[in-house]
Amino acid sequence: MKVKHALLANRLFTLLLLSSFIPSVAAWWSPDWLQRKTIAVNTTATGVNLQTPVENVPVLVRLHSGNFPQFLNVRDGGIDFRFVAGDDQTPLKYHVEKFDAASGIALAWVNLPAINPQSTSNEFKLYFGNASAVNGADAGASFDPETATVLHFNESSTIVDSTAYQSQVSGQIISNPASIIGNGAILSGAEALSIADAGQLQLTPEKGFSAEMWIKFDELPETSAYLFDRLDASGVRMSVTANDSGTEAQYADTELSAGALTPGQWHHVAVVVTAGDMTLYIDGAAVSTAAIAATAMTGPVYIGGAADGTGLAPMQIDEVRISSIARSADYVAFSAAIQGPRNDQIVTYGGDETSGQAAHGEEGGHASHFGIIIQNVFGRSEAIVEQIVIGICVLMAAIAFMVMFIKAVNLSRARRATNKFLRAFNSLNEQGQHMNALLESAKKYSDSPLFQVYTQGFKEVNQRISPSVGAAAAGLDSKALGAISAAMDTTMVREGQKLNSLLVLLTIAISGGPFVGLLGTVVGVMVTFAAIAATGDVNIAAIAPGMAAALLATVAGLGVAIPALFGYNYLSSKVKELSADMRVFADEFTAKINEEYGA
Repeated sequence: MKVKHALLANRLFTLLLLSSFIPSVAAWWSPDWLQRKTIAVNTTATGVNLQTPVENVPVLVRLHSGNFPQFLNVRDGGIDFRFVAGDDQTPLKYHVEKFDAASGIALAWVNLPAINPQSTSNEFKLYFGNASAVNGADAGASFDPETATVLHFNESSTIVDSTAYQSQVSGQIISNPASIIGNGAILSGAEALSIADAGQLQLTPEKGFSAEMWIKFDELPETSAYLFDRLDASGVRMSVTANDSGTEAQYADTELSAGALTPGQWHHVAVVVTAGDMTLYIDGAAVSTAAIAATAMTGPVYIGGAADGTGLAPMQIDEVRISSIARSADYVAFSAAIQGPRNDQIVTYGGDETSGQAAHGEEGGHASHFGIIIQNVFGRSEAIVEQIVIGICVLMAAIAFMVMFIKAVNLSRARRATNKFLRAFNSLNEQGQHMNALLESAKKYSDSPLFQVYTQGFKEVNQRISPSVGAAAAGLDSKALGAISAAMDTTMVREGQKLNSLLVLLTIAISGGPFVGLLGTVVGVMVTFAAIAATGDVNIAAIAPGMAAALLATVAGLGVAIPALFGYNYLSSKVKELSADMRVFADEFTAKINEEYGA
């Protein structure tokens, strides 16, 4: 029995030892999803520089063809998107604000339960690639209960609160596709947006209150324009205004002031009220703070104008948020950074992984750069011009290579036949044969242009020395020799045309290829900038793939021209050699005819 126990213990120890050398299988949230991508939030100094943890903060995930070349593998609208926490087990609440596969742009908001400060490992996963998935988005759950109203705006004039409270919003807007986050809104200055009073909007001193929004003025007004306004029934006002002199916030009789906003530039403006103070934030930084004695406040909230209908001015707005809690300074700074132009520096994206890679413990590498470029050319309907141009270049390249192959074979045959013919012709004197002895070898030397000149020369000689002509005794005079030489010149011209045939196609490829490619590049750059103007996504990561894809057309043109240029120069040199050999042979042959048959 003791022996059996000892053997069992040894076996268990061996299994444990072997298992330490077997790579563990990487976790995979669900086998129904075939692909995933790791996303990380950088809260160090190179990112958002967060000093304290923030909780339940919606993170903006900006997907474009530069960081997500898989739009063709995702169901329309991002229905098969799933976001999972770093443990690869906990699904995260999210919703998709925009999904445009044709333009290669998607915007999603993901609620992260906690963001740790000074870390580059705040990671979560994006799963996709499930053809049978149902829509898993939940906009209401993407925000914490203290988020009372969120206005993303969309491509229509309908204004919808994205939170679960579904606050009632009234007012007229113009959709702005070139906003800072997807679609924004343009206020004409004729009326303000009004958010109806509701329980979730109540300001209480114990919890505080926060309001934040993105704002852009083409020109700052001379008189104060209200960005945010709330007037309680008791007469207490809470507001934020801006003019060409500065930006101000007000609570009851207390006023805060800061510098003027920059016209033509987006700014994140926020105001936070606690029981004892009020703080004005611009672009995530606290610019002014004052002590107050907060009281309970209710009533409608107005955006872009005052409660009494004054303080109106034309402005562009986006991402309006109202919270029934005082947000921390780090929360406001994180929101401004994650939503603004620095998003691509804060949110980083790993390579695409497949379930097969995870099963083998492989890490997903970055997508091939050329794969991204090709995806941007052949995966977008907008790239039709580049597709046509590249197709033309491919056709030109195929023709050029076919011509080079055919001509190389033909010229090689001509050179071999010419060398054989010259050796045979030069050996006639040594063997004491007549000069026309090679005429019977037409099949053997038919590929040689020199043999064709030789044949034509003797054809003319035989016509003139035939007894029927009556000139055999007298021989060939200078006039007859001149006619024979002219006939051989004609043959040389015809043979030269044969040698140069099809080379014009190479010259077309050399001169036309780069210009055709340049046409595709110019059109591609125009389309890229048009997409930027339409979406408002101006970061370099969004621009670069489209520009690289446009340049692929020029690369295709050069890919046609460069080999064609080398091939043309090589083949032309061979044609020149054979043409020179024909000229030399014709002169020597004429001299020998004159020597043997001349008068």
